[in-house]
Amino acid sequence: MNFDLFKKTLANPLALAGFIIILCILMLALFAPVFSPYDPNEIDVKSILLAPSSMHWMGTDGLGRDVFSRMLYGGRVSLLVGLVAVGISTAIGIVLGALAGYYRGWVDTLIMRLVDIMLSIPSFFLILAVIAFLTPSIINIMIVIGLTSWMGVTRLVRAEFLSLNEREFVLASRTLGAEDFRLIFTHLLPNSLTPIIVSSVLGVASAVLLESGLSFLGLGVQPPQASWGNILTDGKEYIQFAWWLSLFPGLSILVTVLGYNLLGEGLRDALDPRSGSNK
Repeated sequence: MNFDLFKKTLANPLALAGFIIILCILMLALFAPVFSPYDPNEIDVKSILLAPSSMHWMGTDGLGRDVFSRMLYGGRVSLLVGLVAVGISTAIGIVLGALAGYYRGWVDTLIMRLVDIMLSIPSFFLILAVIAFLTPSIINIMIVIGLTSWMGVTRLVRAEFLSLNEREFVLASRTLGAEDFRLIFTHLLPNSLTPIIVSSVLGVASAVLLESGLSFLGLGVQPPQASWGNILTDGKEYIQFAWWLSLFPGLSILVTVLGYNLLGEGLRDALDPRSGSNK
C-alpha cells in the first residue's frame, strides 16, 4: 500500500482509531520485557489474589503472579498466533483461488467443492477435533488455525481472477504469448490485492478469537506460558471475588478484535475504488 492510500486510510476516523489501538497493543507486546514490572511466571504465595493497586496494576492471580506482566506476555502469544495463522491461510487461499479462477473447468470445480465441504463444517468444531489428536502447543495452534481458515480468501481470489481474466490487459498479454505464471503473478494477482489485504486484516481478529477460545478450553497455549485465553480461564475459578482476572483479558481480546475490524473496514474504503469514499 503506497503512502497516499495509507493517508487515505488514516483519514477515516474509525480506521485511525483501529490503527492506534493495534499499534499500541503491538508495541506493548513487542516490548513486554521493558514494560513488565515482574516475571510473568514468578509465583509469590504472599501476593495471592491481590486486587489492582500501585504495586500490581491489574492485580495478581491464584498463584500470586502479576496479571499485568502476564497480560503483556500473553499479548505476544495471542498476536503471534493471529499473524502466523493468517499468513498460512492467506498463502493457501491465494494459491487455490488463483488456480480455480485462472484455469476454471475441472480445476475450479474440484477446488470449489473442497471449499464447500470445508465451509459445511463449523470451523471451531473442526479445529477442536484436530487439536484433540495433537499435543496442544503454540506451533500446532498456529498451523491448525491456518489450515482451517483459508476458504474465504480462496473464494475472494477466485472471484477477482474470474473478473480480471477477460480484461483487455490480460487478453493482450495472453495474445503476446505471456506464460501462465507471468500472467498470474504479474497481472492478475497484483490487481487482486484489495480483498486479500482486507481479508487478512480481518482474519487476524478471527484468529485471535479462535486462539483465545482454544486456550480458554485448555486446548491452546499451555500454562505456565501466558495467553489471554488461559488467563481468562484462571479467572473463571475466582470470578465471584477476583473480577480483575476476567475483566482485563476479556477487555484485551475485545479491544484487539475491535481494532483490527476498524482498520480492516478503513482499508476496504481506501483500497476499493468502488467505495463511496473514493468517488
